[in-house]
Amino acid sequence: MPRDARRAQVLDVAQELFATEGFHHVSMDDIADRAQVSKPVLYRHFPSKLDLYLAVVDARGSGLQAAVEVALAPIERGPVRPGDGREVVHALVRAYFEFVDGAGESASLLFESDVTHDADVRARVEQANAEAAAGVARVLAEFTGLPAEHTSLLAATLIGMAQSGATTRMRADTRLGVAEAADLVARLAWGGVASLIRPDYDYGTTA
Repeated sequence: MPRDARRAQVLDVAQELFATEGFHHVSMDDIADRAQVSKPVLYRHFPSKLDLYLAVVDARGSGLQAAVEVALAPIERGPVRPGDGREVVHALVRAYFEFVDGAGESASLLFESDVTHDADVRARVEQANAEAAAGVARVLAEFTGLPAEHTSLLAATLIGMAQSGATTRMRADTRLGVAEAADLVARLAWGGVASLIRPDYDYGTTA
C-alpha cells in the first residue's frame, strides 16, 4: 500500500478508536492491530500516540474551519446588505450541525477531548473552535461596534450554542433532521444577534 494511503488508513482507525474509547484507553498496539500494520510501520508515520492523536485532531479541525470560513465569507468579503447577517448566522449554525452529523462521535475530539492537561495540547485541540470564534468576533465587531472583549465573549457563546445543539441532536433518539434542527437553533441565535446590531450601521460599505 502506498505511504499516503497507509497513513490515511491509520488516521481513520485512530480517529474511530480515540472517539469511541478516549485517548487514555487506546494504545498504539490497539491502533496497529486494528489497522493491520506492524508497530515499526506505525511509528514511522507517527513517533508517538500523542502525535497521532494531534494529527487526527488537525484533520477534523481543518474540515470544521473550512465550513466556518464558507459561512462567514459573504460578510467578510462584502459588500454587506440588509439580511446578510441573518443568513450568515444560519450558515454558521448549519456548518456545525452538518460537521457533527458527518463526523459523528469523532466530533468529540474537538469538543470534548480528554487530552487537555497540557496547555499546548489544549490549544491545538481547541484551535478549530478558536479560529471559528475569531472569525465570528470580527463579524460581530463590524455589525455591533462593541469592543473586542464583548465580541469575543459573544462569539464564543454563539459557537458554543451551535456546537452543543449539534452534538445533542446527533446523540439524541430523534427524527429531527439536520436542516430543521439547525434552522431552529439559528433562529434562536439570530434573535440575540439582531438585537445587538447598531442602528447606524452603513450597509453601503464593505465589511
